[in-house]
Amino acid sequence: MNNRNIQTSQATTRPSLTGEGSGVGLPIKTALVSVFHKDGLEDLLKKLNEEGVKFLSTGGTQSFIESLGYECQKVEEVTTYPSILGGRVKTLHPKIFGGILGRRELEGDRAQMAQYEIPEIDLVIVDLYPFEQTVASGASEADIIEKIDIGGISLIRAGAKNFNDVVIIPSKEQYRPLLDILNAQGAQTTLAQRRQFAAAAFGVSSHYDTAIHDWFTRKC
Repeated sequence: MNNRNIQTSQATTRPSLTGEGSGVGLPIKTALVSVFHKDGLEDLLKKLNEEGVKFLSTGGTQSFIESLGYECQKVEEVTTYPSILGGRVKTLHPKIFGGILGRRELEGDRAQMAQYEIPEIDLVIVDLYPFEQTVASGASEADIIEKIDIGGISLIRAGAKNFNDVVIIPSKEQYRPLLDILNAQGAQTTLAQRRQFAAAAFGVSSHYDTAIHDWFTRKC
């Protein structure tokens, strides 16, 4: 197998480079990259490519990765479904979410992943549709609704839930912390580091949903 940004009021969580007490060793082999803004991503992709990590992506992100000279497998090649409904459905598929949520330590999960040809996804990099910025711009209600991210937020929650096996990067504020880890210890992470990224991810998810809830409440 070859291979979306939200401003939060929270301080950026920087996972420890040492990951004390948890042991370095869980490798990153395949990364799913699905981002709205591409700025700041180049250095991280470069390092991941140098470490032999395979990329999986869709649409504009896939084109961006390939423009940098890196191989990138289309999500559609895994799911056998194209992006549909005007881009509303791209990554929402069992072969993607199974690859993130599958518990590597459970024989039953591994057997089902093999049975249904679900690839393991070890790293998820997401940068959400800019909902708050779209609201602030005075955009129409229709445009605002289309900036409610569904696939991206689902990827964030799935990756964070399965932090035991997956690294979740929920916004561009987390690119540098991951790059620091890669530079220090290669394409592998500790459980403590993955837990810290998961905490940051649920912070992003909470902030994003709160902003959407506040907008809907004002419209009622």
